[in-house]
Amino acid sequence: MFECVPNVSEGRDPAVVEALAASLRSVRGAHLLDHSSDADHNRSVFTLVGGPGALRQALVALYDSALEHVDFSRHEGVHPCIGAVDVVPFVPLEGATMSDAVTAARQLGEEVARRHELPVWLYEEAAGHPARRDLARVRAEIRQGGPGRSRPAVGGWSPDFGPAGLHPTLGATVVGARGLLIAFNAVLETDDLRIARRIARSIRESNGGLPSLKAIGVALTGPARAQVSMNLTNFRQTSLARAYEAVNSVAGGLGTSIRETELVGLVPEAALEGTSPEALKLREFGPGRILEYHLRRLA
Repeated sequence: MFECVPNVSEGRDPAVVEALAASLRSVRGAHLLDHSSDADHNRSVFTLVGGPGALRQALVALYDSALEHVDFSRHEGVHPCIGAVDVVPFVPLEGATMSDAVTAARQLGEEVARRHELPVWLYEEAAGHPARRDLARVRAEIRQGGPGRSRPAVGGWSPDFGPAGLHPTLGATVVGARGLLIAFNAVLETDDLRIARRIARSIRESNGGLPSLKAIGVALTGPARAQVSMNLTNFRQTSLARAYEAVNSVAGGLGTSIRETELVGLVPEAALEGTSPEALKLREFGPGRILEYHLRRLA
């Protein structure tokens, strides 16, 4: 069994989001556990589990649905992205290895590239070269052309599958294999984007901050707030509590604090050991946010 967490660049039209979700539900053996959308990010995150064959069928259906409903050339949103189906990671769960996840990622990438003439880059454990492991770096290389623009890949960064030019409406896609990741956002008691960006620079690993932590600062509009958007790529190295404390500490030095936090997608039970939703100021948290809660219901 694998967990798969496709991120789609549409979070504002409920009818489109439902059509995307319906495509994932359409395949027997692929179980859609959760999905959430954000209008400022203009992004929807879907969490599904299943065997490799069922997941591949469901994800191909998702790309088909995105081709019908999402035009990436018109996309606007605060989250970095390079395509309609922006990123699709496979995460090994019960009875699966990382090698199995790499195989599943490569099979999906090859199929959607052929089916839609779509450029596909592989990342993390599925990457064919160490320089392509980091998703942010892959995105930075691809996005130099801008959404919807067709151009050859720069610097020898040709796609792993499909044509070099971007698809006119789907853009490009990144498919990979990785361990469990926690998407954790902290909304600040300020609308000053500069403060959120200073906090992100201070705490992320790439700037000498916390290990296994990625962070960016973004502006929200409803209501106007600044947000520190984080990915914890290894929660045993940097826990939710440690990430929260780091944001709040830097924010305090800049005259603000955390208003509330949110999880995007599901979280493993172990990630909450030693803390609580209340201590983290988590918004709308319940048993349904726990990955194992859903896995036990499927057993």
